[in-house]
Parts: sequence; C-alpha cells; structure tokens
Amino acid sequence: MTAETVDTATDGPGGRLREQRGWYFYDFACSVYSTSVLTVFLGPYLTSVAKAAADADGFVHPLGVPVRAGSLFAYSVSASVVLAVVLMPLAGAWADRTGRKKPLLAVAAYTGAAATAGMFFLGGERYALGALLLIVANASLSVSMVLYNAYLPQLAEPAERDAVSSRGWAFGYTSGALVLVLDLVLYSGHESFGLSESEAVRICLATAGLWWGAFTLIPLRRLRDRRVRGDGTGAVGSGWRQLAATLKDMRRHPLTLSFLLAYLVYNDGIQTVISQASVYGSEELGLDQTTLIVAVLLVQVLAVAGALGMGRLARAHGAKRTILGSLAVWTLILVAGFFLPAASPGWFFALAAAIGLVLGGSQALSRSLFSHLVPRGKEAAYFSAYEMSDRGLSWLGPLFFGLAYQLTGSYRDAIVSLAVFFGVGFVLLARVPVARAVAAAGNPAPDRI
Repeated sequence: MTAETVDTATDGPGGRLREQRGWYFYDFACSVYSTSVLTVFLGPYLTSVAKAAADADGFVHPLGVPVRAGSLFAYSVSASVVLAVVLMPLAGAWADRTGRKKPLLAVAAYTGAAATAGMFFLGGERYALGALLLIVANASLSVSMVLYNAYLPQLAEPAERDAVSSRGWAFGYTSGALVLVLDLVLYSGHESFGLSESEAVRICLATAGLWWGAFTLIPLRRLRDRRVRGDGTGAVGSGWRQLAATLKDMRRHPLTLSFLLAYLVYNDGIQTVISQASVYGSEELGLDQTTLIVAVLLVQVLAVAGALGMGRLARAHGAKRTILGSLAVWTLILVAGFFLPAASPGWFFALAAAIGLVLGGSQALSRSLFSHLVPRGKEAAYFSAYEMSDRGLSWLGPLFFGLAYQLTGSYRDAIVSLAVFFGVGFVLLARVPVARAVAAAGNPAPDRI
C-alpha cells in the first residue's frame, strides 16, 4: 500500500511560495534539452550522421536491423520511451514509499544532463552512439518529470494549481528561448568563431546538458521531501507491483482513468509534433538550420505568452474547455502543415507561431487538471502513471511517424497522420465529467474546472 504523506505545520504561505519558485526552476533547467536538443538540433544532425553511415540503399544496421537512415531518430525516441516505461514505475513507487523524491530527481536529472553533454562526441558516422545517448537522456528526463510533477499537489493549493503549473511551463519556455538565442549566435556565426558547422551543432547539444545540470541545483536546494508513514521497505523492488496497484486503485476512480486515456492519446500527438518538427522542416521543406532555430525560438517566445494566457482562459472558462479548444487548433495546424509549400520560411514561421500559442497551455493545463484528480498521499504513484501517458507511452506517435516515412518516403504523409491523435483525444476528453472526477478523488474543486 502506498504510504500516506504527512503534512507538516511548516507549510505556510511563505514557505510554499519559496518552494514554488524553486520548483519552477526545474522546468527552467530541463526544458533546454527539449528545445535545443530534441526539437532543433539532434533530429536533423543525427539523421545526417546516419545518412553518412548508410549503405547504398539508404539503410543503417544498428544491432543488425535494417533501418532507413531518415527513420533512425524517430525510432530512437520510441526506444527511449520503452526504457522510460520500465523505470518510471520504480521511481514512483520508491518516492511514494519513502517520501524522498529529491535524491531520485537528482540521479535522473544528472544522468540525463551527462548523456546530453556527451553528445559533443557525435562526430563522423557515430549514429549508434547518438541513438544511445538520446535513449538515455530522454528516458532520464521522463523519470525526473515523474518526481517533479508529483510535487505540484504538495506545494500548491487547488485553486492556484492552474496558475502555478502554467508559470512552470512559462519558466521552461523562457529558458528555451534564451538558450536558442545563444545557439543562433553560435551556429550562424560559427565560421567567425573558428568552428565547423558540425562542431557548432555539437557544442549547442553539449551546452544544453551543462545548462540542465547547473540549474537543477536550485530546485534541489528549495524543494522539501515530506515524511511518510511507514519505513519504505521494498520500495524499489515493488515498482511494478506498485504500478499494478495504482492502476487497480484507478479502477475505483474510473473518471481519473478516463482522463488519463484521453491525455495519452492527444499528448502522443503533441510529443510527436515537438520531436519531429525539425526533421520535417529540414528534410521535407528544405529549410536550413538557421530557419529552424528561428522558428523554434518563435515557438518558445509565444509559448510563454500562450501558457500564461491559457491559464487566464482556464480561470474564466475552465481548464477542460480551454484544453479542448487547444486540441482543435492543433488539428488545424497539422492540416496546414501538410499543405505547407517547400522552401517557404514565412509560412513555416506562421505555423510555428500557432504552435507556440497552444503548446505550453495545453500541457500546463493538462498537468494541473490531473493534479485535482489524484487522491491525497498517492501523488508520485499517480503522476508516474500520468508521466507514462505524458512521455512513457508516447511511443506510438514517433513509431507511426517513422513507419509512415519508411513505407511512403514522404514526411507529409507522416505529419498529417498525427491529426487522428488530436481528434480522438478531443472526443475522449469531452466525455469526461471533470467536476465529478474531482469529487470522486476526494478533493475540493476550484470554482471553474
């Protein structure tokens, strides 16, 4: 049984505010990986490394398996998710049983940061090393986010969670924008710095890892572990049993489970768009790396405003309605992306702007909405299941994207196929009565949800 968190008398408004500010900084630390590495540089660069190592038919052979070079990045993302699925239940169970989330957060964060920094060595034809480092870094990020998200119900009152979650995403997009500006300066002026294009890209990859590691120190200093009842015996070994128990417990909260199913579907689409956008831009639309950096920078800047703006919309209209509106916009974005003309940076920037306005808010509000559906004392276990929906089960989209390209040779066919994730997710979320779900979880509901 999951140990119950023991509230302490020291949880006052001042202490809670200090902890919230520290919590924001993990988004500030790790979001640089998601933007600079996963969204901008690694996809096109790893694809180019794989193509350099490919045979005459355009295939590489990791572990003897023939893989089209253009699909390697998408398949590596899917493999990282499989590893995360194995690790996240262990982390969630250990954290709930011991109450010590910070040590695991530190291990996961610094493993991911080290793997990212190691991407500096991806020269020549080292596609296998690149795939391995991507798998380790992505899985580590997923594990760390289980623990990070599990703090939200402990450091924010129900009425303020939409705002706190949105601020966390805004911090992340702010750091992503700042680092992308520095990356743009380095990459576009690499010759003046005496660097080759490859060296500039590898420096951008490695510095994202250093940034991740450096700013993780702030949340590790400010976040507090809560004591739990029980001694935590067998926490690690019972990870999968704990996940099974959590899923069984969710059967007593079917509305929470219904929300998770909806989130699993539409978030799979979001994560795939994020991870494959640069590959689509470079390989299908023929856009150069500078254009891609500027486009993602535009996403980061507008995502800050979008996250905060959608947080205000949620206060007025409820989180569920706001998320549903964002899913409709996501569908229109993918349809527009299919018809986007090649070698047209202006249209690509317009699409990036639309993505930025809905990206942060749809993710932030989903996180805060789920926090209302978690029974008290089971935060890490439930957020482990949530994170498996967020990252751990988001393997279908990248796999489907990679297979579509491998079978058709067209990234346009691959990108438009993702619209089904948003359509199905919209229908499933619309069917969830969230006010009843909050009450069924035993939590007080805010005025609008």
